[in-house]
Amino acid sequence: MADWIKKLPEAAQMYVDGNRLDEVECIVSDLPGIARGKAVPANKFAKQDYFHLPDSIYYQTITGDWGEAAGDEGFIERDMVLKPDMSTATAAPWTGDWTLQVIHDAYDRNDDPIEYAPRNVLKRVVELYRKKGWEPVVAPEMEFYLVARNIDPAEKIKPMMGRSGRPAAARQAYSMTAVDEFGPVIDDIYDFAEAQGFEIDGITQEGGAGQLEINLVHGDPIKLADDVFYFKRLIREAALRHDCFATFMAKPIAEEPGSAMHIHHSILDRETGDNIFSGPQGGDTDAFFHFIAGMQNHLPSVIAVLAPYVNSYRRYVKDNAAPINLEWARDNRTTGIRVPLSSPKGRRVENRIAGMDCNPYLGIAASLAAGYLGLIEEERPTAQFKGDAYEGEEAIPSGLGRALDMFDEATEMHKILGPEFARVYSIVKHTEHNEFLQVISPWEREHLLLNV
Repeated sequence: MADWIKKLPEAAQMYVDGNRLDEVECIVSDLPGIARGKAVPANKFAKQDYFHLPDSIYYQTITGDWGEAAGDEGFIERDMVLKPDMSTATAAPWTGDWTLQVIHDAYDRNDDPIEYAPRNVLKRVVELYRKKGWEPVVAPEMEFYLVARNIDPAEKIKPMMGRSGRPAAARQAYSMTAVDEFGPVIDDIYDFAEAQGFEIDGITQEGGAGQLEINLVHGDPIKLADDVFYFKRLIREAALRHDCFATFMAKPIAEEPGSAMHIHHSILDRETGDNIFSGPQGGDTDAFFHFIAGMQNHLPSVIAVLAPYVNSYRRYVKDNAAPINLEWARDNRTTGIRVPLSSPKGRRVENRIAGMDCNPYLGIAASLAAGYLGLIEEERPTAQFKGDAYEGEEAIPSGLGRALDMFDEATEMHKILGPEFARVYSIVKHTEHNEFLQVISPWEREHLLLNV
C-alpha cells in the first residue's frame, strides 16, 4: 500500500484495503453547493500536490450562467490553486470502480485563501471564534424528500412509490411504518455512510409525503459542513438506485411542508472545554442570551444565504412546520430560534430558519456569524415567547429580492463573512434572481392569459 494511502482516515483505508484504487475525485463546493472538480487516476493523484480550476466556478448561478463578479481585471478566468485536505478523503461507494473523494481548499497564486470559496468562508468565521478563546460546536439536521422520478420540469413533483406499491403518505411524522416504505433506499444510505465513515445520529419520517430527516452527531463546524456536502450526494445516489429522486429543495411539493437544515449551536471555552452557555450552577449565562440576541438581530441580514433561492421563501408558511419570525423559546418548535431540552452541559441554541437548499458551508457560517456578533455586542434578546409563535408578527422576508437588499446593507456582517465573499455572492444571487424573473409561470398563463 502506498505511503499516502496509509495516512488516509481509517474508513478510507478500510474501503481501499485489498482493492486496487482506480480514481480520486478532487472536489470543491461552489456557491450553490455543487461538487466541482476533476477525476484523476489514483497514481497521478499520488504525485500531485494541487490542481487548478478557474475562479469563474464561483461566479456561476444555479442555471450555469455567470454573474459579472470577476472584478477590475475582467472575466479572465484566473486559475486557482486547489490543495487537498486529506482528512476529508472518503469513499465514493456508488461508483463502478474503487474511487475516493477528497475535498480541496482554494488559494490564489500568492497562497492566500480565495475569500469567496464557501469552505474558506466557514473557516474564517470559525477562526474568529477561536481567536476569542471559543470553540463553536454544531449539529445539523437534514430534511429531504424522496420523490418519483421527474424528467419533465413542467410536471409537478410527486411522492415516490413506497415498498407497498402505494405513494408515500403525508402527515405520518415519526411513523416507523412510513420509514419502512423506503427501506431499500435507507439501507443503501446506511451502507454508503458506513463506507464513508459517517456517523448518523438517527433517521426519522417527517410530516411530508416521502420526507425524511437525518441527524448528525454534533462536532466541528467545518467537518459537519463537509459531511452535509458529502451526504447530499450520497443520498441522491442511493435514491437513483431505486428509481426515485432525492431532492433538497426547500419546497418541492406545494401542499407539503418544506425541508429545513436546522442548525444546533453550542460554544465551548477552548481552555476548560466548558459550555459557555451554562454557568457553574447550571444556569443560563450572559453569553447564552447574547448569542440569541445576535441571531435575532443579524439573521435577517443573512436570510439570503440561509434561503438562497426564490423557492426557499415558499417554505415560510404559517402553521406549516417552518418559522415565520425570529422569536425564541425553550422547547417550542413554532419559534425561529429554539432552545431544546438538554442538560446544562449540552445547552444549545437551534436555528430553524435555514433551508436544506442552502450551501452547508455558507449556511453554518452565516448562522455562526450572527451568534458571534451577538457575543461581541453583548445585547439582550427579546423576552422568551410564550405560546404559538405563528400567532406573532411575521419577520421573515417574503422573497429573495428583499432578502438580498438586506444582505447588501449588512456591512457589519460583511466584515465577518468577508467583504469579497459578500460582493461576489450578491452579484451572483442578483443575477440568478433576474434569471428567474424572465420566466413566465404556469400560474400567470392560467389566470392572466384571458382574464386581464
